[in-house]
Amino acid sequence: MKRLAFALRRGDGIAAVEFALALPLLVMLLAGIAQLGALFAANAGLQQAVGEGARLATIWPQPTDTVLIARVRAAANNLNSTYLDAPVVTHGTSNGVSYVDISLTYRPPLKFVFFTVPAITMTRTRRAYMN
Repeated sequence: MKRLAFALRRGDGIAAVEFALALPLLVMLLAGIAQLGALFAANAGLQQAVGEGARLATIWPQPTDTVLIARVRAAANNLNSTYLDAPVVTHGTSNGVSYVDISLTYRPPLKFVFFTVPAITMTRTRRAYMN
């Protein structure tokens, strides 16, 4: 008992105890930053994929919906296909000008060190006008 009191007075091992208490918080912070980076990368991949589909939709002769969907899927190759929904192509007119909307949805789960958060839904839509 005298040894413990003496060690506590001197402060031996206090830094190790503080580190052991702070380590789980630091690990969670780093995991959160990594997950946020993965979400930013997924957002960029979605935007790039629907942009490729929109660029293809503006060429002449106008490609079919099947060709547009295939291009969007090919452009989304850096996204995990498990969490990727099928692209949706919608046609319409606005003020007498025809357009096509291309939408893509991605639902990645967030995986932290100690727990998993339900999937976040990310959807990007791009409109391309045709002449």
